[in-house]
Amino acid sequence: MANPRILLIIGGGIAAYKSIELVRLLRKAGHVVRCVLTRAGERFVTPLTLAALSENKVHTDLFDLKDEVEMGHIQLSREADLVVVAPATADLLAKMAAGIADDMATTLLLATDKPVLAAPAMNVRMWLHAATRRNVATLRGDGVTVMEPDEGEMACGEYGPGRLPEPAAIFAAIEAAIASAPVASPLGGQPDFAPANHRPLYGRRILITAGPTHEPIDPVRYIANRSSGKQGFAIAAAAAEAGAEVLLIAGPVPLPTPPGVIRVDVETAREMAAEVAAGLPVDAAIMVAAVADWRAADTSAQKIKKDGSGQVPPLALAENPDILAGVAKSPQRPALLIGFAAETNDVLDHARAKLARKGCDWIVANDVAADPMGGETNRVHIVSKAGVDSWERLPKEAVARKLMEKIADELDARIPRQSD
Repeated sequence: MANPRILLIIGGGIAAYKSIELVRLLRKAGHVVRCVLTRAGERFVTPLTLAALSENKVHTDLFDLKDEVEMGHIQLSREADLVVVAPATADLLAKMAAGIADDMATTLLLATDKPVLAAPAMNVRMWLHAATRRNVATLRGDGVTVMEPDEGEMACGEYGPGRLPEPAAIFAAIEAAIASAPVASPLGGQPDFAPANHRPLYGRRILITAGPTHEPIDPVRYIANRSSGKQGFAIAAAAAEAGAEVLLIAGPVPLPTPPGVIRVDVETAREMAAEVAAGLPVDAAIMVAAVADWRAADTSAQKIKKDGSGQVPPLALAENPDILAGVAKSPQRPALLIGFAAETNDVLDHARAKLARKGCDWIVANDVAADPMGGETNRVHIVSKAGVDSWERLPKEAVARKLMEKIADELDARIPRQSD
């Protein structure tokens, strides 16, 4: 869906400040965002801030006659591709479940014929109260996607479930909802979603590795690299949104698991190699992880100490398993095997050599000298026997979605789907 249109309803509560970051993420991804701010929400964030970030007028008053003439609350509720309520307070959830329409936000929610996603935020006891549980069950039965809140310490000092999910998690849930493009809706109810098998990777099994590996030297030191895991996690999220069954084997990175993704955490290259082998067979493997080439040949059981001599203790290295080449030689080799190459010079030459040496189908290469690991964007080159496909610099999420389109087409060519 090109430039999806998001109607963001912001409820009251201290967590409303996170809506600012959510708007930023949505705009960065190219989405059109219109904000509706409740009276309680205005106590925590200002219309001016949201208008500046969304580049659209912020709506607050149902009885603004100027808006009624120009747009009308019905049209505003229908122009969106997805309605998002974040934060969704206990009061908002109760009104949504009961069909109450007593302000701009609740009137839009009752009038919309588009899918609705709610991200709850409230005190733990309010979230666990029987009334809230009934309201959430009612909304989910009506077709509203209600996210589970995060667990943790709250502004009131209590601990438990009820925290607003982080903006990145809400953004991922929005992307997943958009990927399930709605079809025509019956009058008076939430729209039906397109069947899952309309997604381009529905029924495909995809294995993805992401992040660095840490190779211990002693109990407190290790060999590693600067990989953040962001591109691999973005690819896993995009694959799940496209309908694939996704196994993500992740090195040690503090990133949330994308919705719909099965995650296995590892630390070392040998652990990653074992989990990759256990994860086969799959239709496609995308080896994004920046696996350490070497490990300490002998790991010390005790912390290595200076002895005052000024001599550096010897560190013998051993080569780690080549996971990509191993998968290429496996009898369970995927139909499509993709490697990644982070290079600092002669990017295309090194990528072509790696393609031949590893025995994979594509190498996705990028220049980390020009854009160091951990950034938010990537400029990649898809290198294959057919040639080089160079892309413009894009946010890593956009790279992931574009890569999924290319992978879906390639898998359809290599593994034709059975006709019904």
